[in-house]
Amino acid sequence: MNHKVAGRHFGRTANQRKALLRGLVSSLFEHQRIETTLARAKAIRGIAEKLVTFGKQGDVHAKRMVMSYIPNRTVVAKLFAEIAPRFASKNGGYLRIVQTRQRVNDRAPMAIIEFVDYESVRTGSAKEGKKE
Repeated sequence: MNHKVAGRHFGRTANQRKALLRGLVSSLFEHQRIETTLARAKAIRGIAEKLVTFGKQGDVHAKRMVMSYIPNRTVVAKLFAEIAPRFASKNGGYLRIVQTRQRVNDRAPMAIIEFVDYESVRTGSAKEGKKE
């Protein structure tokens, strides 16, 4: 019986777990939609929403806080320039988790985690591409 053991450990050490979550959040901001296991999606949702809230603040302190978690400058620039301004009027709830299937190999439940306005952004960029 594991009393008072909170959080998901994913069978990894703390450093490996931190690297996994940082990589997933970075890919989410880069691609704006990723497919991963349901447990991983639930684990990164809170982290990503906090970072989007920092992106909405937009000051130097917020940028440094985000850079301490995501060391990729291009992803951080995309967060502050493109992603955060889209949610200026929202107070949370930036992400959606949709359960999709079970993985073939180990039957792990898979899910897509995406921004709530992903469809409108995707169709908007497709229309811009056709105009050019």
